[in-house]
Amino acid sequence: MAAKDLFHDAVRKSLLKEQWVITDDPLRIRIEGVRFKIDLAAEKVFAAEKEGRRIAVEIKSFLNNSALSDFHTALGQFLNYRLALQMTEPHRILYLAIPFDTFDSFFQELFVQQAIKLYQLNLIVYDPKEEVIIEWRD
Repeated sequence: MAAKDLFHDAVRKSLLKEQWVITDDPLRIRIEGVRFKIDLAAEKVFAAEKEGRRIAVEIKSFLNNSALSDFHTALGQFLNYRLALQMTEPHRILYLAIPFDTFDSFFQELFVQQAIKLYQLNLIVYDPKEEVIIEWRD
């Protein structure tokens, strides 16, 4: 199983452990001629619902040689997905799911902290081995 798939499953199982109901895996959005099928169908985004609270999750593994490059991709996708959700499902909140080791290292860098604050990223920090969510950051 590819690492990407493994992390996708780990986050999915983590949400299920917290009693979330998975409603779409992946969540597909289409806005007129613009389709988010490729990115959202990359098995990194799925939607869940709990107690009337609806979320969508973009799952990132940060396994490439450059964490900064992975962050650029994640941030760009996050901003595009958030806009698409605002246009189609404005009550659904988007989260970026990142593994704990990446959060505990790269995400502690000043630049990344400022980007999170400026772009108001919601984070789910997960442990891919234990398949649990460690922290929700809104």
